[in-house]
Amino acid sequence: MFTGIITDIGEVRALEKRGDLRARIATGYDTGGIELGASIASDGVCLTVIDLGAGWYDVEISAETVSRTNLGDWTVGKRVNLERALKVGDELGGHIVSGHVDGVAVIVDMKDEGDSTRFTFKTPESLAKFIAPKGSVALNGTSLTVNEVDGCQFGINVIPHTKEATTWGDARIGDRVNLEIDTLARYVARLAEMSG
Repeated sequence: MFTGIITDIGEVRALEKRGDLRARIATGYDTGGIELGASIASDGVCLTVIDLGAGWYDVEISAETVSRTNLGDWTVGKRVNLERALKVGDELGGHIVSGHVDGVAVIVDMKDEGDSTRFTFKTPESLAKFIAPKGSVALNGTSLTVNEVDGCQFGINVIPHTKEATTWGDARIGDRVNLEIDTLARYVARLAEMSG
């Protein structure tokens, strides 16, 4: 489990297509404190560490994960949001995030509002019903609050701190981003479906 609070920005150093996609990610984390098999959310996708060295770790990404996320868009040099898995007693600063991406949203508009930037996203219709104003979503692993919803589009604001502490400062219109809907929203919608 994760919180959607990004604690490092990594960089894709190598990509190798075998049966699956293998990626090497450079990190500022102390890799001496990371064990093989550890989970690290990389752009919001829970990935398992399969090898590591000083300042880097490797992950293997299944074809299923590539098909449901934006990880197939990764290129060498791309910066990625990183978060280590929660430990008992850690502060829960964002919201509960599983690292299991539900789909991909696309940035369709960006406007500066004061020092913040308002982003508008288009989401697959199948996921739109789970997104509510003032609810939470994880976008590329970052816990963000939804401002408004209009059909399959929704908006969020990104403050300057978030743009600096994550890869949101690199974002552009047309970018595909990993979307994980709030677990609570998923269960509420399922209960409503069952009782209706």
